[in-house]
Amino acid sequence: MAVAGLGWLAGPDADAAGVPVPVLAECLRGLEQVLAVHTAARARILESFTTRRGFEDDGQGSPRTWLTWQTRVTRPAAGAAVSWMRRLREHPAIADTLASGGISVSWARQIADWTDQLPAEARPDADIILLAAAAGGADLAGLAELAEEIRRRTAGPDRDPDDGFTRRGVWLATTLGGAGRVQGDLSARCAAALAAVLESLGKKAGPEDIRTIPERQHDALEEALRRLLAAGCLPDRAGQPVQLQLHLSLDQLLNGTGAPGAPGGPVPGGPAAGPGDDCDAALAPIVTGRVDHDLLDRLARRLAPGPWTACRPGQDGCGTGCGGPHGHGSPGPGGELSRGCARELILANAVALLSGPGGLASWLRTGTLPGPAASVSLPLDAGTVTDLIPAHLRRAITARDRHCAAPGCDQPPAACHVHHIIPRSRGGATSLGNCILLCSFHHLIMIHRWGCVPRR
Repeated sequence: MAVAGLGWLAGPDADAAGVPVPVLAECLRGLEQVLAVHTAARARILESFTTRRGFEDDGQGSPRTWLTWQTRVTRPAAGAAVSWMRRLREHPAIADTLASGGISVSWARQIADWTDQLPAEARPDADIILLAAAAGGADLAGLAELAEEIRRRTAGPDRDPDDGFTRRGVWLATTLGGAGRVQGDLSARCAAALAAVLESLGKKAGPEDIRTIPERQHDALEEALRRLLAAGCLPDRAGQPVQLQLHLSLDQLLNGTGAPGAPGGPVPGGPAAGPGDDCDAALAPIVTGRVDHDLLDRLARRLAPGPWTACRPGQDGCGTGCGGPHGHGSPGPGGELSRGCARELILANAVALLSGPGGLASWLRTGTLPGPAASVSLPLDAGTVTDLIPAHLRRAITARDRHCAAPGCDQPPAACHVHHIIPRSRGGATSLGNCILLCSFHHLIMIHRWGCVPRR
């Protein structure tokens, strides 16, 4: 019946556009109550199921694995369900209030977090006091003050101050596309430092800044990490500082794809550069390659023992043919390949044949040598790290603009990037007249994400 009722609300038969707003508001309040009752019901059923070890009937070793396989939820979701079961077992007053729909799931979780910090004997009464205050109309800020007062009164005089240090931890999970999700328990000192960073860097950048508070806090955290990387205070990774690496194959290099402004593929194992990252970065070109088996077969046929046909002009790496004016001479007795033509064939094709971590030399080494010598190879060639904005030009741009060039923005040069007004991909020059200082919001978000066009 519950599924049928919710299915009707979620389906096309429920014409929400024709329902009065007060009715919709009442429906939303009711749905939150349904979610609360559902949480309590699931915890109670799961408690009985776990006590009777029902998960063993299906060959599972725990209720979490049973939920993962039998209800088709992710492991974190199954873990959350088991966590709610254990939490409501220790907080019966919260469980009863959830079952009656008297409190939302998120508020119940917050109250349990507060009372879990109290001595075990004080938790039941604290739950009842906080639930009564919530039912009486107290908001979360008021409940937090009340919980802190309860904590002060119940804490023993010799109890060590708990600043969350023993429970600290941060978990970063990334998706297939490289996006991430952060969860963590911060100590008091870490939370205060993070709050100060978000407060300082997460302010609105002007009337054109329409980002939400969570979006601004995300961008503030990214900007703080960017400044930390730029400060050079981090240890090197694999002997190289953190930088923007341009990976391109030999074919891309020979065809011009690797020119600045047209980067190749993403760094293996790392995120691809985002819009605007190539405006102002330290660029390290790295050329990779692979075995060209078709070319290898052509060379093998051309150089194998036996009678030879003369080189074909413009093919097989030979410029005009062995009998031509390039000095190789005609084929020897029986059509043998002349030494000069063989040298030209090898030199013309060796780079393409041997280049890169997947090239022939690497293939031979990893297939013949034992132990560490057969490990994954390094790139065949890596260019010198080059600043896209020369130091003298950066000083001139900084002296001219003095802060972010966006109207009304006074972010200092240390918080700004150098941006090309006419993009380098469209022939824009790296010059004083084509470059301006922009803070990370106006540069990476307004221009490279929202598509705004800067003006001088």
